Amino acid sequence: MNGEVAQTQSHAAVSCAGSLSLTAVSALPRVEPGDDLGALLAAALRTQGLTLAEHDVLVVTSKVVSKAEDRYVDLASVTPSRQAIALAQETGKDPRLVEVILWESEQVSRKAADVLIVRHRGGHVSANAGIDQSNARPKRATAGTGPWILRLPADPDASARKLRDQLQAAFGARVGVVISDSFGRPFRAGTVGQAIGLAGFPALFDQRGRRDLDGRILEATITAPADQLAAVCDLVAGQADEGRAAVHVRGLRFATQDVAAGNVCRPVKGDLYL
Repeated sequence: MNGEVAQTQSHAAVSCAGSLSLTAVSALPRVEPGDDLGALLAAALRTQGLTLAEHDVLVVTSKVVSKAEDRYVDLASVTPSRQAIALAQETGKDPRLVEVILWESEQVSRKAADVLIVRHRGGHVSANAGIDQSNARPKRATAGTGPWILRLPADPDASARKLRDQLQAAFGARVGVVISDSFGRPFRAGTVGQAIGLAGFPALFDQRGRRDLDGRILEATITAPADQLAAVCDLVAGQADEGRAAVHVRGLRFATQDVAAGNVCRPVKGDLYL
């Protein structure tokens, strides 16, 4: 992150005493459209004998939020536009899928055979606008033939705030909520967890002005604690059939604030990879 961009964004200190406790919330049932996710998470925590104390964080996967918010799309109901058909011919993708990707995107960043990298409306750059095709059929679907896909939450920060408010009311403590998704990265193979929605937890930690062990003043160090937390919790949540859609985190200290997760995204003019 360069200084020019960093100066326009909110930062707060995050610290750790040297160890973290990460516990998967495995008692959460399968979530369906219309379910009260906050109530389900609170009940699952209690079932496992877990509580939320001051400065605890709950990291929740975007997929389970999207399911509760009914972000499903039946591709059989989608009519692709000319632009989607043209991109589908270039990439070899289903034109109906490409159409939904375009619904969710601000611009196309890269395209190649079986690859479509876009800038999502939330500012994140990812493959297929974060649209998921695994475990993406609603159990209670009464109509539609599929195949089904699942879009990211429409407003992940608002979703995080809603969950945070419900959980704080349930447990009587100030907590943070991070909504995470798995993204690929330029020049690196594999995906890692990233924060796409935040409530009560800092997006960035500006450490410029601090001193290192040798007394040298840090001049450019700005870390992304929300992304760091999303990445480590990705190890606990899993990616396949684990069924662990939330992770309870204890051991951090942070200044409680509501800052959009999109603050981590570089502005278009400062993004050399677009």
